Amino acid sequence: MMRYTEENEKLKDQSPCAGARADLKMCLLQSECCREKKRTPRECLRSNDGTVPSECYALRYTFFECKRSLLDARQRFRGRKGY
Repeated sequence: MMRYTEENEKLKDQSPCAGARADLKMCLLQSECCREKKRTPRECLRSNDGTVPSECYALRYTFFECKRSLLDARQRFRGRKGY
């Protein structure tokens, strides 16, 4: 799988979970659903027609867990998930 960053390259978005968001976005944009069917990434995740790889759904779950950990006070001591 292709990562969103190269050597010494940084994301413009420095917010929490930005890396997980970028990985999910790149996975979806490289999927058959977005390339050939010309759908948006959101439409591809909702369609569930088999054209989105399972690794994109795993990245979606990782992104969800990272966002959820921002709200969980216990995670302040353990760190955010998804890194």
